[in-house]
Amino acid sequence: MKVHTFPFTVAYADTDAEGIVYHARYLEIAERARMNWLRGRVVVGDDIGFVVKELNIRYFQPLRAADEFVVETQMLDVGMATVKIEQKFVKDGIICAIINIKVAYLGGDMRPKQIPQEFISGLV
Repeated sequence: MKVHTFPFTVAYADTDAEGIVYHARYLEIAERARMNWLRGRVVVGDDIGFVVKELNIRYFQPLRAADEFVVETQMLDVGMATVKIEQKFVKDGIICAIINIKVAYLGGDMRPKQIPQEFISGLV
């Protein structure tokens, strides 16, 4: 499946007192990368859209202030109402962190709903 890359530069505000990217900022950066990846794809009718169901983060090497890296976003698996996504934080070819996320597609009634095919077709 296609890999979407999202470039990012660490700002001082992203770091803790030691100049290392604060662990929770990875989630915020990953969310920006996913929104960029999904840009232009609209939610159908009254549907809520994708919500996070599961999340796992593994840290391998710290990112620091002024580091430039990319977030590589890729769908791993598509179910009827869920999508498994992997996001790698890569600096100079080295994986610094990996986020595995499972999102569920919800209808307006807040219940799982089949993902519209036109939504998925452009992402695979």
